[in-house]
Amino acid sequence: MMKIARAALFGLVPAEALLAVLLVSGVALPRPVLVAAEIVVLAVLALEAVALWRVYRATRQDGAGRKAALRAAYEQLVPVQVRRLMSFDAKGMVSLVLWVTGRKHGVPAGAAAFSYASEQVVLMAGFLFASVIELVGVEILLRSLDAPAGLRMVVLVLDAYGILIALAVIACCITRPHVVSSGELRIRSGAFFDLRIPRELIVAVQHKRNYNETGMLKVDGDVLALSVNSQTNLIVELAEPVVAVRPLGRREQVRVVRFFADDPSGAFAALSAGRDAAAAPAR
Repeated sequence: MMKIARAALFGLVPAEALLAVLLVSGVALPRPVLVAAEIVVLAVLALEAVALWRVYRATRQDGAGRKAALRAAYEQLVPVQVRRLMSFDAKGMVSLVLWVTGRKHGVPAGAAAFSYASEQVVLMAGFLFASVIELVGVEILLRSLDAPAGLRMVVLVLDAYGILIALAVIACCITRPHVVSSGELRIRSGAFFDLRIPRELIVAVQHKRNYNETGMLKVDGDVLALSVNSQTNLIVELAEPVVAVRPLGRREQVRVVRFFADDPSGAFAALSAGRDAAAAPAR
């Protein structure tokens, strides 16, 4: 039943979006079509409610609290990939606020933060500029074609949302740096990737540049490469594998991590100092 509920939900969303666009654009739809659409919506909502209730009740009977049961029902209905995409939006909005207020995310007192955003921000700024030009150009084109005001508004909202997302990605890169603290190394890529490595697992750190990385994130065996503009400049080797979660939720066991920092020498020194202090004999 849960598979059917998922399929119905994800089929309903684009259909409802299309119907809304047509109505806002001034397209006159036959009344039977509208009535049929509303009946389908009510039927799908009823199906979702029944599926959620069944999971919630089963989880409660197993001894879980109300909050845990609701979360379990939500996680079963909504695939992890969709939940991850929704979390990117939420983190992006939080990062915009942090950016405006000049704060960083996840940098505790006494920890060292290391940016990786200098080259990324230049690229994203280019996308942002192109999005603004597109918004203006499309609006001029639609006006010249005498497009309905409703349709122009829909396109304007979509383009504006694209600009907001571009700003959010820039904000995430700036406000979510790599972090070296006394207890862990936290390697991040905006809102899309977050790997926390306990300091005691780090057995070797290398400052070594590589300009031939492919893709933002690549896993080859137990080696993970998190690059910026096809570059990495730090390598961390671990005593045992840790779990790295890809942007859409897939989990990988990795023991070597290559990543990029704007100040690799500073990051190398911070990581090496911690290891040297831990290895130094007590007096």
